[in-house]
Amino acid sequence: MSAADLIASAAPARRWIANQPYLLLSITALCWAGNAIIGRLAAGHIPPVTLAFLRWTLALLLILPFTWKQFRKDWPAIRAKLPLMIVISIAGIGAFNTLQYWALEYTSALNTLVLQSSGPLIVAVWSMLLLRVHLTLAQALGILLSLGGVLIIVSQGQLGMLSKITFNKGDLIFLIAMAVFGLYSVLTLKRPQIHGLSFVTFTFGCGAASLIPLLIWELHSRPLMALDSKNLLSLLYVAIFPSTIAYTCFNRGVLLIGANRAAPFLHVVPVFGSVMAFVFLGERPQLFHLVGFVLVLAGVFVASRKQAT
Repeated sequence: MSAADLIASAAPARRWIANQPYLLLSITALCWAGNAIIGRLAAGHIPPVTLAFLRWTLALLLILPFTWKQFRKDWPAIRAKLPLMIVISIAGIGAFNTLQYWALEYTSALNTLVLQSSGPLIVAVWSMLLLRVHLTLAQALGILLSLGGVLIIVSQGQLGMLSKITFNKGDLIFLIAMAVFGLYSVLTLKRPQIHGLSFVTFTFGCGAASLIPLLIWELHSRPLMALDSKNLLSLLYVAIFPSTIAYTCFNRGVLLIGANRAAPFLHVVPVFGSVMAFVFLGERPQLFHLVGFVLVLAGVFVASRKQAT
């Protein structure tokens, strides 16, 4: 079979995946769970603005050879809504990820898991303010179910432990990051009618460019990143998985089912993070993990279903 035949045979599979929002959003959650782990490991080794800037610049360089032709076709539509596209890029690419990496220098993984559960509620508020879209009863119930599952996981089945969690500077930064990401999630629904590859090409490039002033400041105020194998592998991971793959899948998922129905998948991120801890850190699964996972998945199922008309 020739290379052309292989590409042609793969096209139907790509089209099928591109129209499976729940699969796309699950892939997103898996990639972002890995990003939280890598971001925590990189804290203290790669400054946050440097990590965010290199992440998006490398991601742009990886996709540009495959997206440039389509991007040129879509440029007139992008230019017609350029101010909106710039705001989307700064919020979802520049600000959110920089704030996330900055927060991970000060706070624990447990705290970020708790705060990440605020994502669906934040998206609901932005949807109401900007789109006049309100949560349905099923979406509200699903969010509460999945939130309960996350709290069971992070408290190890002892909800009383949550009262002992102390919050710090990093938690406030992370909460601001979640508010920015909620804005990005909703604004993507107002984007011009362009190909998804053109959208990520512009947002990756514009988001990285918006970080240049902060990068210059950071390079003069903090030690430079060491060019060792650990840091380079971390950069490669965040450029491919939580950037190129995750954002392409997330943007498509939101486009297919809307921000409110997609938002509960943020609760799947700590679930995948716990599974990664089992696999890579040798932690043993407990009964509370199973209970939490079931509640999270039940909540996502209830909240993301299409309502009967």
